[in-house]
Amino acid sequence: MKKLTALVASAALVSSTMAAFAGGPVVVVDEAEPVAVVAAEEAGTLGGVLLPVLGAAAIIALIASDSDSDSDS
Repeated sequence: MKKLTALVASAALVSSTMAAFAGGPVVVVDEAEPVAVVAAEEAGTLGGVLLPVLGAAAIIALIASDSDSDSDS
């Protein structure tokens, strides 16, 4: 009986040490599906036209004010 108890104890010891060196716990994290949010385009806004119009107006103003500096010579 002592041999059987020693065999069971040694088997339990070996199996517990194998589990201790197995690499640690495995943590499984469920990641949620990414949700794509798309902004709806608004029809009739001046956002896309306003900046080019202001840029063209600034260029025209620079050209108009630059022509006066040539008459100084």
